[in-house]
Amino acid sequence: MSNAKKMLKELITSNLYTRYSNILSLSDIPLFLIDINGDILFEFIPSPNFCTRICQENVDQVCHDYKCRLNADSDNRFVCKYGLENILLPIIVNDETIGYLAGLQVYLKENEYKRYMIDIQSFNEDKFSKLEHVAKSISSLKTVESNKIKVHEQLCGQITKDISIDLSQRVNNSYSDVERLSIEKEILEKKIIDLEAKNMSLVVNPHFLFNTLNCIARIAYFENSHTTEELIYCLSDLLRYNLRQEYQLHTIGAEIDNIEKYLYIQKVRFKNRLEYEIDVPESLKFYRIPNMVIQPILENAIIHGITPKRDGGKIRICAQKNGNEIIISIIDNGNGFSKDVLQKIQHSENKSGLGFKSTDKRLKQQYGNQYGLKIVKSDYSGSTVAIIIPTKPIER
Repeated sequence: MSNAKKMLKELITSNLYTRYSNILSLSDIPLFLIDINGDILFEFIPSPNFCTRICQENVDQVCHDYKCRLNADSDNRFVCKYGLENILLPIIVNDETIGYLAGLQVYLKENEYKRYMIDIQSFNEDKFSKLEHVAKSISSLKTVESNKIKVHEQLCGQITKDISIDLSQRVNNSYSDVERLSIEKEILEKKIIDLEAKNMSLVVNPHFLFNTLNCIARIAYFENSHTTEELIYCLSDLLRYNLRQEYQLHTIGAEIDNIEKYLYIQKVRFKNRLEYEIDVPESLKFYRIPNMVIQPILENAIIHGITPKRDGGKIRICAQKNGNEIIISIIDNGNGFSKDVLQKIQHSENKSGLGFKSTDKRLKQQYGNQYGLKIVKSDYSGSTVAIIIPTKPIER
């Protein structure tokens, strides 16, 4: 299948990580997508440094232990020469393997002793300037129990099966991908219109939703699931804030409090792959701003800037007064927006414009065309998006 790699790359650009984010949140064990030549096309969960910097000759290709098993009739599970457990699940379309889902790269508890048998001195010092870096990368390798590996294998098997079916449907034209996306888009747009109009089911009885969330949170407390309890309370506060419609404008301070809850939820999800800093002077927190204008910009920074990076990154939110304007900046050190994403952000007039266009429109309607959103910078060193509003008198 000559266009196999192209098919996989098209799959990656169709929000591949977002599609499986809920499943992937159940595991923190490495998982990545490769083609039949061993080129790493996409990382769902990054590989350990030992594998990427020590074992792999090329950072964009899998190691020799993987390569020798590609296009071969071998088991889906194997142990590499350093004792690490690995999986290699074929993605099959029309009885032909076009790629693989691979990963694990962890020790079973009973095999953990093999890490101490690795001869550090055997590594070429010309390639590794300090052998203590090799030792450190070995010590950071994970050891997990067999039942956790089984769960991860089941998740990977489900993702592999889903990808194979998706690609088979595209190849066979049994269900036009364009038609499917068009139907999904139409359904989502109708739902968004309904939610924007009246917040439908939530407005009918919001107390029911919040009481239910609080009930679940109390159950989590009694089961000693304190992180889950805190996440539920944060979600409840986020929803409550989004439903507050008695005022057109909220204070910047209230918006920042809401953003801190959103970032807390994302921090639990991404762990040490996400760092953030908020620097908003107290003197600016009493100015008013439409609610939920920072969150969609922040979400774009996480999805398009931080998520694709192997080691994650940092987001900074800061604000300053510049003459008769207040400038709130959302800064990330990610990979920057791709050309396709930038085009959608800057030119899309529909509600799929990544939340950017609609947010910019809200600000312009409120304050005038000279205000709104501005992409200050977007390149491989990161992105900066500014929210510009006037210093209007505080409403009492």
